[in-house]
Amino acid sequence: MALDEPNEKDQVVELDGLTYLVDTTLMNQAKPIKVDYMEDAHCSGFSITSTLSQPDACGSCSC
Repeated sequence: MALDEPNEKDQVVELDGLTYLVDTTLMNQAKPIKVDYMEDAHCSGFSITSTLSQPDACGSCSC
């Protein structure tokens, strides 16, 4: 996940006042994905998960 400017290869999604840019090629490889913002007493950040089955990958990451 990174901050970026939109380009012709991006899919732009606006939801709840936030704009997400997703590389179309990556989206086609990893869809469906879910982006959540999580916050508790110890930490906060984004969680990105995919239901895509990949034996060599953990399937999610957080920043």
